[in-house]
Amino acid sequence: MTSNIGSQAILEMSEEGDEDRMRATCMEALKHSFRPEFLNRVDEVIVFHPLDRHDIRKIVELQIDLLAKQLAEHDYELIVSDDAKTLLANLGYDPTYGARPLKRVVQNRLQNSLANAILTGEFPEGSTIMVDCQNSEFTFARK
Repeated sequence: MTSNIGSQAILEMSEEGDEDRMRATCMEALKHSFRPEFLNRVDEVIVFHPLDRHDIRKIVELQIDLLAKQLAEHDYELIVSDDAKTLLANLGYDPTYGARPLKRVVQNRLQNSLANAILTGEFPEGSTIMVDCQNSEFTFARK
């Protein structure tokens, strides 16, 4: 289970680098948010550091690779431009919420659009799909 409890404190303290203080603050936030009998069942608490833009960009690459593999199973090739990857990273970057906003952006702006285009016949089986961006919007074209 993951939680964003204490994320604001982590953001504020991450630059200081005081791990012990950060952990103690998060534990206090957990104690205020959950009942003791629930916390007693938690085996371990891991405090994650906020993701930076470089981390998000690497996650974009992983998400694109995963989507490309899924499409390849249906005989499609996916090529995503660096500009489109940068736009995904920018739209999905939120240090407070980690990678979740990025996952939503990939799903809502990329996967859903591609699925609709495939279902409407815009990209027949065997197509190479090029994803780029223009004016902060994603564009999809057959190669």
